[in-house]
Amino acid sequence: MSEQTIPHRFDPTDHAGDLQKTYADLADGESTGLEVTVAGRLMLKRDQGRLVFGTLQDATGRIQLFAQEKTTPEFSDFSALHLGDWVGVTGEVIKTRRGELSVRVAQWVRLAEARRSFPDKWHGISDTDTRYRQRYVDLWVTEEARQTFLLRSKVMSLTRRWLEEKDFLEVETPVFHPIPGGALARPFTTHHNALDLDLYLRIAPELYLKRLVVGGFERVFEIARVFRNEGLSTRHNPEFTMLELYQAYADYTDIMVLVEELVAHLAQEILGTTSLTYDGQDLDLSVPWRRATMRELLLEHAGLDVDLDTPREELVAMCEQHEVPVKDHYGPGKLILELYEKTTEPKLWGPIFVTDYPQEVSPLSRDHRDQPGWVERFEGIVAGRELCNAFSELVDPEEQRNRFSAQESEKAAGDAEAMVVDEDYLRALDYGLPPTGGLGIGMDRLVMLLADTTAIRDVILFPTLRPEQGLAD
Repeated sequence: MSEQTIPHRFDPTDHAGDLQKTYADLADGESTGLEVTVAGRLMLKRDQGRLVFGTLQDATGRIQLFAQEKTTPEFSDFSALHLGDWVGVTGEVIKTRRGELSVRVAQWVRLAEARRSFPDKWHGISDTDTRYRQRYVDLWVTEEARQTFLLRSKVMSLTRRWLEEKDFLEVETPVFHPIPGGALARPFTTHHNALDLDLYLRIAPELYLKRLVVGGFERVFEIARVFRNEGLSTRHNPEFTMLELYQAYADYTDIMVLVEELVAHLAQEILGTTSLTYDGQDLDLSVPWRRATMRELLLEHAGLDVDLDTPREELVAMCEQHEVPVKDHYGPGKLILELYEKTTEPKLWGPIFVTDYPQEVSPLSRDHRDQPGWVERFEGIVAGRELCNAFSELVDPEEQRNRFSAQESEKAAGDAEAMVVDEDYLRALDYGLPPTGGLGIGMDRLVMLLADTTAIRDVILFPTLRPEQGLAD
């Protein structure tokens, strides 16, 4: 097929879904007298000799094409169209005697040829690897996939609108960082040739967003693509989307309220309810969510009564009992966190805010106002997995320097995810950061929750995959 036979543009006047709604009450066998122009993919075709029936699908839905040999120009070419071909059709809107709303084909043009075999629309793609690699096909033939990504788009749009109504300002911060920071994670490294400078893809926008609070923007947020050089799993992808926000004059209790209200709002707007089913179990996202400390939950779910003054050998013995790996440089706070994540977190169906984390594992969190050695931090746990991480932000530049230095010691001891000293961020803190509450929500996991899917690849349009073998064959 020559490229010259494909028009450079095409002007549909109507969409399939709109026509289905407008003429839902049209009687069987009745004609509207209305001529429309529609465009989309040919997803099904039935050739009955002098009649050809096709199903055209566009972004809004499907409508039948009704082609007759005596009235359809180049009828034989129309009947030879491939499944998956893009076509533009002009004709009258009718309803067949069998009750199928249709466009009677009076004029048509092929807009693109499907040169590869297109799956039958009614069967979809059963192989998940093919679905992820060929999302451009999956979106046409797997209705659940299309609906999931429409839902994802609504989540992002509604989140922005909700935050803006609460006077949050959306900003953009750098993707290339001169040093990795803002989270405990292994970064991706790249190089800028003109500056002869190693740079890092951001693992979090946190430190830049807090610089903006120092600069006078009291409520800021960014829906940021972030990058972490970590393994693949049903809940991890090396690049993912994070909502980070910072609110001046707030602490972590204010952020808890913000999280539960935002998630409940999204569920209500998108699903029409805060009571839903996830992975076959009931889940109630209505406010308020339960609040409990990490130590309370360790005792409740694992029978472990621990604190920072628990002798290290006892904590190590507990870890060994529960098959938790231990490294020599782990302090009591890290051991308690590892015990919690192995024995307790997966059991928390929630939603629940797990509060008050060890300072040792929270280098950017403010010290707890009542409990030495602990910080004002929480994670929102829903369906046994972390949905968000938040804290009262550390505002003291001297204490922040001490925490960064402790992190550098961890890195020297072999922790590839530990932070380094960020001198410019410390300089920003010297100008004064007011009391601030901060939050990071994994937006992919939030979409997974609302879409009732347990695999992160199902909510990322083009997830990271191993290279495909034999693609050029």
